[in-house]
Amino acid sequence: MKAFGKILGLVLLGLLLIIVALGFALSHLFDPNDYKDEIRQIARDKAHIELTLNGDIGWSLFPWLGLELHDASVATLAQPTQPFADLQMLGLSVRVLPLLRKEVQMSDVRVEGLNLRLNRDKDGHGNWQDIGKPAPVAATTQTPATAETTPASKPDSVSQPLKLDIDSLTVNNARVEYNDEQNGKQFSAESIQLSTGPIHEATSTPVKLTAFLGTNQPVMRVKTEVDGKLRFDRVLKRYQFDDMKVVGEASGEPLQGKTMTFAAQGQILVDLAANIAEWSGLKISANQMRALGELKVNELDKTPQISGGLSIAQLDLAKFLDSIGHPLPNMAPGSLSKVEVVTRLSGTPNSMAFDELNLKVDDSTFTGRIAVEDFAKQALRIQLKGDTFNADRYMPAKSEQASGATAARKAEVQSSEAGALAASGDTPLPDAPTKSGWSTAKIIPVTRLKALDLQADISFGQLTLTQLPIQNAVLKAVSKDGLLTLQNLSGNLYKGNFAANGSLDVRPMLPMAALQTRITDVPVDKILQSQGQKPPVTGLLTLNSNVTGSGDSQSALIQSLNGTASFVLNDGVLLNANIEQQLCKGISVLNRKPLTSAPQGKDPPFKELKGSLVFRNGVASNPDLIVRIPGMSVKGDGDIDLRVLGMDYRIGIVIEGDTRAMPDPACQVGKNFVGIELPLRCRGPLELGAKACRLDKDGLGKVAAKMAGNKISEKLEEKLGDKVSPELKNALKGLFNR
Repeated sequence: MKAFGKILGLVLLGLLLIIVALGFALSHLFDPNDYKDEIRQIARDKAHIELTLNGDIGWSLFPWLGLELHDASVATLAQPTQPFADLQMLGLSVRVLPLLRKEVQMSDVRVEGLNLRLNRDKDGHGNWQDIGKPAPVAATTQTPATAETTPASKPDSVSQPLKLDIDSLTVNNARVEYNDEQNGKQFSAESIQLSTGPIHEATSTPVKLTAFLGTNQPVMRVKTEVDGKLRFDRVLKRYQFDDMKVVGEASGEPLQGKTMTFAAQGQILVDLAANIAEWSGLKISANQMRALGELKVNELDKTPQISGGLSIAQLDLAKFLDSIGHPLPNMAPGSLSKVEVVTRLSGTPNSMAFDELNLKVDDSTFTGRIAVEDFAKQALRIQLKGDTFNADRYMPAKSEQASGATAARKAEVQSSEAGALAASGDTPLPDAPTKSGWSTAKIIPVTRLKALDLQADISFGQLTLTQLPIQNAVLKAVSKDGLLTLQNLSGNLYKGNFAANGSLDVRPMLPMAALQTRITDVPVDKILQSQGQKPPVTGLLTLNSNVTGSGDSQSALIQSLNGTASFVLNDGVLLNANIEQQLCKGISVLNRKPLTSAPQGKDPPFKELKGSLVFRNGVASNPDLIVRIPGMSVKGDGDIDLRVLGMDYRIGIVIEGDTRAMPDPACQVGKNFVGIELPLRCRGPLELGAKACRLDKDGLGKVAAKMAGNKISEKLEEKLGDKVSPELKNALKGLFNR
């Protein structure tokens, strides 16, 4: 037995030496370059590709089946003269004996200068779709006999996948190019460098990839590097990328000349058997932004459904957006300097929703939901509830044009006010204002509104807007195809309330605006003070209005203002009014007595001030102004020119029987003054209010003539008594009262 074993060992050793000798002889005596044509034909017949070998073929046989291809290209049989791939060198070697067990054991695999060109033609056909397909042949008529003799294909037996065992894979200076002739889009990945550690089934493989990516629609350039550990199980269809790190820089048209540095980390799992993908331990940074979260995608075989969570650390949003080429519209300095987000995510490849949103903006907190229902249509849906929000802190400084107009008008008002306060009302009427305080700068973003698809429902516990503290504010608006509809804007203001609705249509050449407003018991002086104006009157305002306008600036909208309004002011005061001065002066004239001292002005209170307005191209006509002041009634008829914020009124004051002594004997009211209407004329800047009123001397002359007629009539009555008929008495009285 020992001799047999020794002989058997010698035989096996001899066979091994013979195999090694044959491998050496084949690899040194057999040159595969002599068989390039045969290799090309095998590639056509078996792989259905057109293989071009311009360089040498190097090879070894045993124990490694080694192969090196130089300067080779591959094309489809449908387009054999248009290679879709070429390379400078491909080097690999495979152990021979494991191949018999369907195991692939390779040493280092090296690819140099790979250039892959993928193209989709105008008909939507991709050149990669022909890879591995036989060459097209002319259709021939098959005889029934031939068809009958064709053997039926048998289903392939279930085969086990090859087991991979590769020491490493290296790809140097590779390039991939994709071109779509249907839409003109191009994509490229250049200077691709790929290196891996040992590749085995169900084993973590270190992977490192660098590349330069580019697109033409839009023009973008991205430098990126990917590092991590890849683990795969082809039987379970399960792929993992652990400890993944992605870093890079991006630039191009969307960034408006700016550069964005980005990084991402986490663990990625793709389970094709369960049709799910997960990204856990997600960390993302882009310039100043830092975010944490997790993502999960279900139904990979259908329309993928995205879910997860996201937390964005506090950042200066204004600086971040500016750093990526998307600066905010002109806002006050320091706006959006502290923004923080925590939310749940859900969506599809074409939509995204941020549910359970907790958004902190500077000193305000919002909760609710923000969603983009369609990325292509920019369909934005907002449902938010805020605690407090001061909108004024975000308003930019007025433009030079607007500031100049405001300053010019302010100077005009101050000049008129100084004249109105001088000489206790003896000065002439203030001139009608001519300076407009309205800006001609464009305030309507027409282009953005035309593209906006919006549904917004926002509420605030407290909203500060143009210095007005609004409680329980609600804003509901819808915008689509250039039509913005304000469904509701309401809230509580100084123990009163307001509500408004309207629309803004930017589809015409000039934007068209419509607004309906309802204000109830709101202090009018508070509103005027919030706008930086000195209120001429106080009181609780109730207003109903329905107005329209057109244009894209304050000035244009005011000049085109049309509509109607009605208003009531209750329990108010005419501030710094000189009505008592004017009345005293008028009565002294009628009494024909000189004033012994200048009457002191005061703030006359009123029970009610009401009227209606008709707007025509920026001018409001008010034919029925009524003011109820204790002891007298006031009626007015005039216009308010909103274009220059000026007024022109004729006022009639009727003394209703208050015969109490005035401080000056010349101002004493006798019975002859009861029912007499004293005329005033009010003209000047609207801000002056009653300070712009003067005694109407022409009208006062008519009153004096009427009173003189009344006295003559009284004397006639005394003298005639019952001596003449009543008809004659009335005729004589009428003669003197004309």
